Amino acid sequence: MQSSYKNRKRRKLKAEINVVPYIDVMLVLLIIFMVTAPLLNLGVDIELPKSNARSIQNDKGPIVVTVDKDGAYFLTIPEAKKEPIDADGLVKKVSAYLHQNDKTAVLIGGDERVEYGKIYQVMALLQQAGAPKVGLMSKPPETTR
Repeated sequence: MQSSYKNRKRRKLKAEINVVPYIDVMLVLLIIFMVTAPLLNLGVDIELPKSNARSIQNDKGPIVVTVDKDGAYFLTIPEAKKEPIDADGLVKKVSAYLHQNDKTAVLIGGDERVEYGKIYQVMALLQQAGAPKVGLMSKPPETTR
């Protein structure tokens, strides 16, 4: 009789959560996400630079940097003519103009056939010049009637 009493005393219920199955499920999900994540980044054909975006309204004209199909830069500052310019001159002139007129919008207009890398270089140059925001110019899509 005493032996059965001792056996009851030794068998206490455990109030612990077994986390091993949860770890197994987590590892399976991790492997699934690791396998499927690279498959989600597929390329999509897009056509730039047509858009229905609203035009920027400003009392002064914007600074416009144009990149032609050969990758040459042209700068148009408000109340001035369009002039060809190199990278160093672009940074200096835009920086000087923005120092005096900090609210002026800065836009980039690129030919459809120019490499995206050239547009990216212009954006980096404008950032060096201190332009807080840079917009990309586009033309509205053609409507057929």
